[in-house]
Amino acid sequence: MFEVREKPQMVENALLVGVYLDKAEALEAESLLEELRDLVETLNIGIAKTRLIKVRERYPSHLMGKGKMAEVIDEARHLGCDCIIFDNELSPRQQRNWEHEANLLVIDRQEVILDIFAMRAQTKEARLQVQLARMQYALPRMARMWGHLDRQGGGSGGGKGGAGAARGEGEKQIEIDRRLANKRIEKLKSELATVRKQRATQRKDRMRAPLPHAAIVGYTNAGKSSLLNHLTSSTVLAEDKLFATLDTTTRKLDMTDGQTLLVTDTVGFVRRLPHGLVESFKATLEEAVLADFLVHVVDASSPDIHEHYQTTLDVLKELGADEKRMILAINKIDLVDSDRQNELASHFEGSILISAEKGSGLDTLLAKMGDMLLGNIVRNNLKIPQNRQDLVALLHREGKILSREYEGNDIMLNATYPKRFLANFAEFVMAEKNNIN
Repeated sequence: MFEVREKPQMVENALLVGVYLDKAEALEAESLLEELRDLVETLNIGIAKTRLIKVRERYPSHLMGKGKMAEVIDEARHLGCDCIIFDNELSPRQQRNWEHEANLLVIDRQEVILDIFAMRAQTKEARLQVQLARMQYALPRMARMWGHLDRQGGGSGGGKGGAGAARGEGEKQIEIDRRLANKRIEKLKSELATVRKQRATQRKDRMRAPLPHAAIVGYTNAGKSSLLNHLTSSTVLAEDKLFATLDTTTRKLDMTDGQTLLVTDTVGFVRRLPHGLVESFKATLEEAVLADFLVHVVDASSPDIHEHYQTTLDVLKELGADEKRMILAINKIDLVDSDRQNELASHFEGSILISAEKGSGLDTLLAKMGDMLLGNIVRNNLKIPQNRQDLVALLHREGKILSREYEGNDIMLNATYPKRFLANFAEFVMAEKNNIN
């Protein structure tokens, strides 16, 4: 009752509208409107037409002048639309005015994204986060949900002591609704706090035997889940859909130098991501904040690759993760020609060209990831008694044995291993032959 209405069940045919003010914004507005089309199609809503409208000024009541508004409404009715979807963020007042004038459902980009997130959320944490974002979005829009009650006049009776009549039935219902909504928001925040405590406990358990950690970040549908699958031989859901992944997934990756790296796939970003969603998903996205380094994946085949790249950096900055060490991986190079590959490599200096789908360039990426971990490992010559096979097993499990010789009752090893095990091997290091990276 109190949440954003379920559009996928209510809407069959929509008119998409993008409004821009400055002529210099035209190309970006067109790109954003095309992205809105992809978002709406993800909800399985039919699209009758898209319209890009330039206005001379922003109208606080309707976003555009009444003449242009009437034109849009007439077109929506002529096309048989039951919904108008704006790429622009609508204030509660604007949304209410448009619905009153058009007698149609009117929503904006934020509401579309919220609906997609609600549809995609799988884990308890993701569902709680989406519910919280939707409730916070819906709260200032309560009046439009109960607009039919506003027209009910007061009377002489209606409630104990006539209290209901004094305020009017519509006003009373709105107040009750808002109070219940605020209670629901507080309950969701409390439940999320409990989940976050559980996550903190799990993180502490991991930190007892700390492993280096990388987070894969990037724009939605850039191929992050496909990359995680290919690197770790896992089967994380990887679809050619926006926001296919909402819940973070962490897998172990055994590096060629014997180290074990935790790799986390994170939710994709999008332009004009509702601020409430960024806030609500901070617990999930803090995996990016806490990671040792980031792998930023961008889609080589996207015409908006530069905007997508910047959007990801902007969200990372909002999360406080923008200064993390970062590897830029330009994915889907199998979908562009060599000239485009060269152009991207030149523009994004130091990037790595890969195809997570075909597996090309991943050896170079893994080598770069290994370079990121050099400060975490040592390489030593060790002289270990044969009765200490437990240490040899530890090297096999946590490091890598590069060479092995036998000398009497000792095993002569050249090996790499994480610095956290320095104490385990300290007495067996052959100091005169050390080679510490």
